[in-house]
Amino acid sequence: MKRISYHFILFLFFSISTFAQPTFHPAESRGEIENNEINEASGLAVGINNPNMLWVHNDSGDKARLFLLDQYGKFKAQFNFPTLNHRDWEDMASGVGPDDSKNYLYVAEMGDNKAVHDLKYIYRFEEPSLEAERRDIENVDVITFIFPDGKRDAESLMVDPLSKDIYILSKREQNIGIYRAAYPQSLTETITLEKLGTIAYFNTVAADISADGEEIITKTYNSVFYWKRNGRSIVETLMSEPETVPYIVEPQGESLAWMKDGSGFFTLSEEPRDIEAILYFYRKK
Repeated sequence: MKRISYHFILFLFFSISTFAQPTFHPAESRGEIENNEINEASGLAVGINNPNMLWVHNDSGDKARLFLLDQYGKFKAQFNFPTLNHRDWEDMASGVGPDDSKNYLYVAEMGDNKAVHDLKYIYRFEEPSLEAERRDIENVDVITFIFPDGKRDAESLMVDPLSKDIYILSKREQNIGIYRAAYPQSLTETITLEKLGTIAYFNTVAADISADGEEIITKTYNSVFYWKRNGRSIVETLMSEPETVPYIVEPQGESLAWMKDGSGFFTLSEEPRDIEAILYFYRKK
């Protein structure tokens, strides 16, 4: 039998150690959220028309509105939706849409704690600018959808920048579902989502795809998971083994969003028991 050399063992050790290094630095606190009306942050997205600023919406029970913050949680503006309802907004995304020259925001009306609502909605609209004189958003595309396998509670929305397909992850099953609304999404008929598979995660409450389409993050109440796409489809990527990010568990963390330059991502919690929400940033190494 051949002996394994000491140098070869060292090579394996350092190779494995290097491979096992996490992709992200530990969380950086960016400070408490300045606006007290942001108390149930359930959706988060980074804008392009407002570089490096963050869009936030509250959970169920709030008005139909969005808040704009800077990277340190300082309040910049509020935008309202005179024509929309707010039953249970649960996630949002920022990215591509019908016009390639514009950036769009997507807000998902798909929370359903007791699984009683057949119809769910995604609201798509051009990202407004902080410099806009009007703070009402009235030109909104409404994408109406149902799940193919019954009523579902869902809190995770992603838009693939490579295909413009919309992806939704269900929340409450032991093996959550991966669903897709392929582009172009109808604005006149109710879409039945396509179920692509399941993954063994429970209570998934947020998800996002990087602006180049190459990286995916998802969030449960206790963990953040990271995937590198490496030329695979979204569903193939999500069904592979993820990396677990060194995440600070928040009081009720239900939102996260990639920076548009891919340098890292933000997380933000709701404020149960009046615990002040802190904006965290996870920087890539």
